[in-house]
Amino acid sequence: MTAPIDALDGRLIALLSAEPRIGVLECSRRLQVARGTVQARLDRLQARGVVAGYGPQVEPAALGYPVTAFATLEISQGQGADVRAHLASVPEVLELHTITGQGDMLCRIVARSNADLQRVIDRVIGFEGIVRASTAIALENPVRYRVLPLVEQAAAEGSAPA
Repeated sequence: MTAPIDALDGRLIALLSAEPRIGVLECSRRLQVARGTVQARLDRLQARGVVAGYGPQVEPAALGYPVTAFATLEISQGQGADVRAHLASVPEVLELHTITGQGDMLCRIVARSNADLQRVIDRVIGFEGIVRASTAIALENPVRYRVLPLVEQAAAEGSAPA
């Protein structure tokens, strides 16, 4: 199996992560490779699903949603598709994962306040296919969502001699 990325891919991803609005020409200048090389690398990384997008990172707290919580949901047998559709219709549900262990689904939700969180939870669980929910409020987020350490590791592994 070939490595998912090499050192140049890793440097390119790190540069785009640090400066998402940088152009291909400037990337090629900073990485000291041809513009066509950068474009071909980007095209390949996108085609393989390594680079999934270039959109802005939006902070829910800055939009007035400073409370983050995680809800573990138990659902009725055979209701997965309906529950997923219901949860996708709730704007405050930021992520949904099907899981193993306690519960069937885990969702990250946001709210305007602790009182508003009750409204959001009521909307989330107010669906026939959801049997039980357990919610935990996040107090802080000392390690934000990140992938650059994985990129660096994969690039180092991809550049190492076999």
